[in-house]
Amino acid sequence: MTGNTKPPRTRWFSTWTTRRWLRVGAAVSLAVLALLGTTGAWVLARSASISSDLVDVRSPALAQAIRLESALLNQETGIRGYGLTGSREFITPYEDGLAKQKAVVTELSGLLRDDPAGLDDLEAVQDATATWQERIARPITAAPGGSPSPLATQRAAEGKQTFDEVRAAVSRQQERLRSEVVRVKGDLKATMALRNGVFSAIAALMVLLTAFVFEGLRRGINRPLEQLGTDARIIAGGDFDHPIAPTGPADLRRLSSEIDFMRRRLVRELAFSEESRQRLDAQAANLQRSNAELEQFAYVASHDLQEPLRKVSSFTQLLQRRYGGQLDDRADQYIDFAVDGANRMQTLINDLLEFSRVGRVNHTHQSIDLDKVLERTLSGLSVAIEETDATITHDPLPTLVADPTQMGMLWQNLIGNAVKFRRPDETPKIHVTAAREDDLWRFTVTDNGIGIAPEYADKVFVIFQRLHTKDVYSGSGIGLAMCKKVVEFHGGTISVDTAYQEGTRITFTLAPEPPENPGPSTLPEAIRSGAERSG
Repeated sequence: MTGNTKPPRTRWFSTWTTRRWLRVGAAVSLAVLALLGTTGAWVLARSASISSDLVDVRSPALAQAIRLESALLNQETGIRGYGLTGSREFITPYEDGLAKQKAVVTELSGLLRDDPAGLDDLEAVQDATATWQERIARPITAAPGGSPSPLATQRAAEGKQTFDEVRAAVSRQQERLRSEVVRVKGDLKATMALRNGVFSAIAALMVLLTAFVFEGLRRGINRPLEQLGTDARIIAGGDFDHPIAPTGPADLRRLSSEIDFMRRRLVRELAFSEESRQRLDAQAANLQRSNAELEQFAYVASHDLQEPLRKVSSFTQLLQRRYGGQLDDRADQYIDFAVDGANRMQTLINDLLEFSRVGRVNHTHQSIDLDKVLERTLSGLSVAIEETDATITHDPLPTLVADPTQMGMLWQNLIGNAVKFRRPDETPKIHVTAAREDDLWRFTVTDNGIGIAPEYADKVFVIFQRLHTKDVYSGSGIGLAMCKKVVEFHGGTISVDTAYQEGTRITFTLAPEPPENPGPSTLPEAIRSGAERSG
């Protein structure tokens, strides 16, 4: 009995794939839309053709016919006035009318080139006008001026008759053009009504087609997708062992199976990634601890170097004072080298300590007036400024929330460098600007010094990077690296404007408020980077 049981019949639409549904729907939709589109295109083309004829031909032709009438009336007025008075001033309207008539006839001939009846009307007007001009206008204008023309009196009746014929020809022309405008407007109105009807039918058919497609998609695709979405939400809720049941068209059932396979694989990958995450956390903790130890080592080493260095410096200076001049010149030179090396080493260690403190100590962010900070900086540099006769100007500077000590270090290094790296034959001129750009303040420090070559625009911000020997310009090579660290700690960037060729222009930005996660480079990273680039 069981062996004769037939499997349940499958509904015909359940055997269709999504692709088949879409192909059938797209084919029907395209056929309907092609028919509607063809009809709509014909109606639009018809409307455009009639509208173009009205706007580009009929209406301009009527306007030109009216201008032609005006030109002819000006000629008649001028001839009549000249014939009655003999005054040459009446010749001007006549000549202007002739010129205007020629231009209008040329324009009308172009507009009516596809209208034989219109060209016939224009020819009739020209013939009547030519008769009047030959019989009346030209003979009268040929008569000497100064007194009324006898010819005007003799041909008064003929002149009236011939110009009436001109008027009649112009009237027939304008009447016909007006009737053409009315006719074309009527055609345009009828075509627009047809267009509205066609597009209303198109809209109605598109609504029906949309409803049909929507219902087909809902029955054939939406329900299986809802089931698939329900299973996916259960899995997303944390039940990764929940299976996905294949339902719907054949391709959706295949998709469900593939997603279920992906679920099983993700379960395996999740276990592996959790193990990897734990290893990465351990490595990150070790790296952070190593970085902190390196920074502490550099800080402590710099402090520990101070005591023996002070002893070396003290004794070499004592040796210089007590025995200077008592030994030979080479010995004095060696002593000078030792004193200079000890002093430069002490300066280098102090600068290195200041560099290490940026971002690690002095986190006292408060509202500070950069104008006052710059004034204090200039006061500290007063000796160097007076010795070089430097001129320092600045725009009004803003008030920011920042670390006042670090802001002082920033201005100290930037202004100090601008004064130090001057041209031998020029007085230093330094200008500071500030402008708001979106959410940041942009500052520039511009000088007329020796400048920085474009190929060194990035290197100058690396610690210990020097472009000149200590014999030419003193310094440790830490100043601009410290400026970079201060600026980055306050949420900004710093660079050299390589487009400026008259000296050096340093551009940097600062945030009005301190960033939540300031990102200056750490001391060990900076030291390693400087060693790699300079070594």
